[in-house]
Amino acid sequence: MAITGLFACKWYFQALKHKITEVGGKNNLLLLLCITLLYTGGILINPDLNKGLKGWSTFGDAKIQLRESQGNKFIVAHTRNQQHDSVSQKLYLKKDNIYTFSAWIRVDGGNQVPITATFKTSSGFKHAASVVAESHCWSFLKGGVTVDDSGPVELYFESKDTSVDIWVDSVSLQPFTQNQWRSHQDQSIQKVRKSKVRMRVVDAQGKALPNATLSIQQNKLSFPLGCAINDNILTNQAYQNWFTSRSFTVTTFENEMKWYSTEKTPGKEDYSTADSMIQFAKRHNVLVRGHNVFWDDPKYQPWWLNSLSKRQFSSAVWRRLNSVVSRYRGQLIAWDVVNENLHNNFFESKMGNNASATFYNWAFRADPETTMFLNEYNTIENPGDGKATPRMYLQKLREIQGFPGNYKGKMGIGLEAHFGTLNIAYVRSAIDVLAATGLPIWITELDVQSSPKQAIYLEQILRELHSHPGVKGIVIWSAWRPQGCWQMCLTDNNFKNLPTGDVVDKLMHEWGYQNRVVLSGTTDASGFYETSLFHGDYEVKISHPEVISSSFSQSLNVAPKLDEHYATQRRSAPLLIQVHS
Repeated sequence: MAITGLFACKWYFQALKHKITEVGGKNNLLLLLCITLLYTGGILINPDLNKGLKGWSTFGDAKIQLRESQGNKFIVAHTRNQQHDSVSQKLYLKKDNIYTFSAWIRVDGGNQVPITATFKTSSGFKHAASVVAESHCWSFLKGGVTVDDSGPVELYFESKDTSVDIWVDSVSLQPFTQNQWRSHQDQSIQKVRKSKVRMRVVDAQGKALPNATLSIQQNKLSFPLGCAINDNILTNQAYQNWFTSRSFTVTTFENEMKWYSTEKTPGKEDYSTADSMIQFAKRHNVLVRGHNVFWDDPKYQPWWLNSLSKRQFSSAVWRRLNSVVSRYRGQLIAWDVVNENLHNNFFESKMGNNASATFYNWAFRADPETTMFLNEYNTIENPGDGKATPRMYLQKLREIQGFPGNYKGKMGIGLEAHFGTLNIAYVRSAIDVLAATGLPIWITELDVQSSPKQAIYLEQILRELHSHPGVKGIVIWSAWRPQGCWQMCLTDNNFKNLPTGDVVDKLMHEWGYQNRVVLSGTTDASGFYETSLFHGDYEVKISHPEVISSSFSQSLNVAPKLDEHYATQRRSAPLLIQVHS
């Protein structure tokens, strides 16, 4: 599906509503998704405006009116003087519920206008979602909201551009209990991360062996789940023991590959620390993500960089990229080529608007087999950050991929995931939009700010991320420092678990990372044994008292089945394995 698919005109979906069964493949799923959201209003009154203005009123000093075009009714907020002047509806929301939200939005009097759906609550304003609205086309806005306390709220739509009229139609606010949401996560994990495996044990003549004993041992899981580390791990045995005992499968170096760490003096590169950390990871079979080639924030540059002439600056930039990417070519699974260039533009200000796209072009040529990521924050964390919405992220992605020579480069979507509060419905909707690209999505720097709910939020977000089929790996941003971690530690300075560490251990155990012997069982009367396993590598040991050879082992790789028609991972068909003892 093209990136633009989720922002297609509303009239197109309405025109094809009656033909949905005739449309195949991904478009069919997209149509079904959009129409389901369009015509299910949840707890809203008169969500599709078929009853006039019933349930709707003005917010601020705007004027509202009902309009109709080609049989479709919608509401318009006009004569706006303040950014919050718009249409609204009053509701009652419950504290423990999770609410998914969607609406179709259009503007009159402008183009590329950011519109945000906001809920006014007793404790403040909650952003549900944002979209860049057009004058010629309806745009689909999708997100969600949770509230701190049960009580009355008011939904409205805001835009800083007061010259435009805001058009609204087919609004939906659907409540889910925590149990309902968790149930969906668990079902999705079963579907996305596991597959059914069917084995049959037979003797040398092919005769079924009932009551054969099977012991299935997990060697390594395929879904990358890990934690960042820093140089302290090289000299602290307790840190090493804690890290290696968790069965993490991937890591990122907190600072040690960054430019300001490897070239503290101009022209004098020092990779000794990063090299040692690479060797540590290799010894323990831990994959490494490269972080980062460039950071677009002016605060995080080598101290000497700004003093260079324009020509010297360009030369230093090229030397940096070629040096670090070539040095670790083939040793990393990913590179964050440009860090946070939706919020910052340091290199663009020095080298022109195509600076980031040029860096990716160089990186693709320097290491064509490694996936190159665009790494950003607030795309899934904060629906109120207009600089990094999924739409803005995809726009930047298109700019990079559209640069000459970049189209065939291996790109990935990097989401930092630094959470304060948690809007779990928005997280899901934002990842849904990004996943439509078909590119791998990694959670690159997951943490949660310190608060009484820190551990609760961490568990909720880890379950949500692990359950989403678009997410291909997770790195927790909890590199240990004696003076304290950046935002979230998993242990104290004696490497005893904090509540956040307990959450990580619990989930890693639940998801099979810390279970060496996963399960055992016996074959049925026909010699069959069936179970469901997380994707990864296993060894199956089989024994039977009637067989002279007392035991037999079989390597087994459990992998997801790729359904190319929908371009999503779906549960594999049962895997039949015949083992001759």
